[in-house]
Amino acid sequence: MSQSVDLGWYPPNNTSINNLTAVLNDANGVYGFIFDTSDTSIEQYGTYNWCNMPHVRKTEYVKPSAEYELRYVEVIQRHHKRTPYASNAFPVEPYHWNCDDQGLYYYGEPLSSDKQAAEAYWQGYISSVNPFSPSGWIGTCQFPQITAGGLDDSWVHGQDLYGVYHDLLGFLPARDEDWRSKVTYRVTQNVITSQVAGMLINGMWLTTDPVPLTIQGVGVDSLEPQYSCSVGNDLFNNIKSSSNVAWQNHLDAATDLFGTLDDISGVPSTDSGFHASFDHYYDNLSARQCHAKPLPCKLVDGVKSITCVDQTLADAVYRMGQWEYSQIYRDARSSLAASATSYGVWIAELSAHLRDAMAGEPGPIYFHNVAHDGSVSRLLSVLQADVMVWPGMGSEVVFELYRRSNMATPTSTSNSEVSTPTSSSESGYYVRVLFGGQKLRSSNPSLGLIDMLSVETLLAYFDGLAGINASLVVGKCNGTIPT
Repeated sequence: MSQSVDLGWYPPNNTSINNLTAVLNDANGVYGFIFDTSDTSIEQYGTYNWCNMPHVRKTEYVKPSAEYELRYVEVIQRHHKRTPYASNAFPVEPYHWNCDDQGLYYYGEPLSSDKQAAEAYWQGYISSVNPFSPSGWIGTCQFPQITAGGLDDSWVHGQDLYGVYHDLLGFLPARDEDWRSKVTYRVTQNVITSQVAGMLINGMWLTTDPVPLTIQGVGVDSLEPQYSCSVGNDLFNNIKSSSNVAWQNHLDAATDLFGTLDDISGVPSTDSGFHASFDHYYDNLSARQCHAKPLPCKLVDGVKSITCVDQTLADAVYRMGQWEYSQIYRDARSSLAASATSYGVWIAELSAHLRDAMAGEPGPIYFHNVAHDGSVSRLLSVLQADVMVWPGMGSEVVFELYRRSNMATPTSTSNSEVSTPTSSSESGYYVRVLFGGQKLRSSNPSLGLIDMLSVETLLAYFDGLAGINASLVVGKCNGTIPT
């Protein structure tokens, strides 16, 4: 029987993150967020860390009560920390950014032959003969590429996931058992997601043997996403335009901040990429800090001056960036329609995976997607997270599908919590959603705290936005079906 759910947009909580007055006037950092290390102390774990976001791990994981049996897990995460994008460089960058401490492997090998490839990897270098010097970032890195620190973080992420879903819950098979038939890994067309997946898989399974990474085609990939959706693109563009009063107000209020940054960086005030939002400055400064590189100083005749970006100025950029992501993906009324159209195919794929698991169809019990901040942001937008943040490096959303075996009132057991279903489930299946290792709360009243939510409720919500098997997405993306 179909279930009625509320498909309306509901705003997030009003916090310092999405309050422009607080963003502009706060001189006390960035809400306790971390921007300068991948390491978070045990006492602080769960705190937003841009360099290495919290994820599920044994130390903090709370088991549901014994009435619930875990049947399926799907993870989507952002890749781990990387070099900046080339487009986010200042006109002159004072130091080299080298990546000689890692190998990015690029080779092909036939699967039906005894011939093997050398483990060839790229090693960047700067030619002393080539007269065409790159502008902006200079060094042996690709821009972007996952750094050695990001690869380490990826490995630990995989180790922690195995620690929860095998060691703690006994859900995944042991490393010496047939785990390959039970798990699937998926990446996007951007190679940085494959770099992360390789390290994460070794962290989980301690294998260096070949493991397939599933990937959809260029231009149709739903995970990044890349498929054409003019309505979704137009809605996002409108949010980030002068037609959105809130967006224009924040740019107007940032005039002096942009001016200070431009003076230090040498970025022309006419550079639209650096002034349409704080994305470029945010990426430039945060990548430096995550890798313990100095904040930039103004160059006068090629010499570093005493006028520099200090932590207070960097924090102002980070607060603005957080405000922008909340505005784009949650605060603007059209954000739900923009995300549901542009990410509706992946949502429908997730729904199909949940249905297959409930039906006992052959397939993986664990599905892991390595994606991007835009992927995780759209998902949080669709789920209508009650507090929206810019998903930092390694940000993770986990969908856990449970079958409730005892329909009586749940009882507490050691190392577990009492989970009361938020709505009855005809099938006996329930869903828990974790963001950063903690239960996600939605502003939408049909979802609320997504902790043992009836799977029928979640599926009805997704179906209402995207349709079963994404049947509504093409029409909504083309404007033939109202969004």
